[in-house]
Amino acid sequence: MKDIRDLIGTVEREKAAIGVFITLKNPSKDMKQEAGDAGYYESEYFNKKYPKIQILTIEELFNGATVNMPSELTTFRKIPSMNNRSQERIC
Repeated sequence: MKDIRDLIGTVEREKAAIGVFITLKNPSKDMKQEAGDAGYYESEYFNKKYPKIQILTIEELFNGATVNMPSELTTFRKIPSMNNRSQERIC
């Protein structure tokens, strides 16, 4: 549980949105409680809450688990309109 408290302190000090604790063994009830007590990160873009401290095991990661966090905001470049181009005829 000491490691979870250390992670919480580091997340607060660095003003990080989310901290992830990766472990070989299943977390104890106290570890889960401590992580839950850390609260949530609220995304202003997605209007959703994410656990501020998340605990994942190596087994969960190998089985496809991922960090519960907002998707990346990606900006797409607009392609030029094709309305002004004349259509070519293929013979």
